[in-house]
Amino acid sequence: MGVAVMEPQALTDLAERRGQCTMLANVLMMTQQMLDIARGDNWHQVASMELERRELLNECFATAVSPEHSEIFSEALAAMLHLNEELVALLDTAKAEAAARHSGQVNTRRQINQYLDVDPT
Repeated sequence: MGVAVMEPQALTDLAERRGQCTMLANVLMMTQQMLDIARGDNWHQVASMELERRELLNECFATAVSPEHSEIFSEALAAMLHLNEELVALLDTAKAEAAARHSGQVNTRRQINQYLDVDPT
């Protein structure tokens, strides 16, 4: 994808600032961790972390971003949106795979029921 990912130094710079910047850095790192966990197919943990992430984001943006932090916030938000896109793509794939498994199970059940309905006489 053509979205720029935040450089490690920029993330470190963000984390070293106080307050709002630290919260946003934590959100960004949490988003990356969620993506890694999603790749391991642990959606329960991803969902749990999403609740924490939302709370942290709400806290982070409870006050306006100061002008001197606006550029680094923009970069961090762009990186987070990119990670979210990857996370949603993994979720869509997992949902499609689950639907296919369910469909296969329904089909197998239907075939078993047809077999059981056969009159052997």
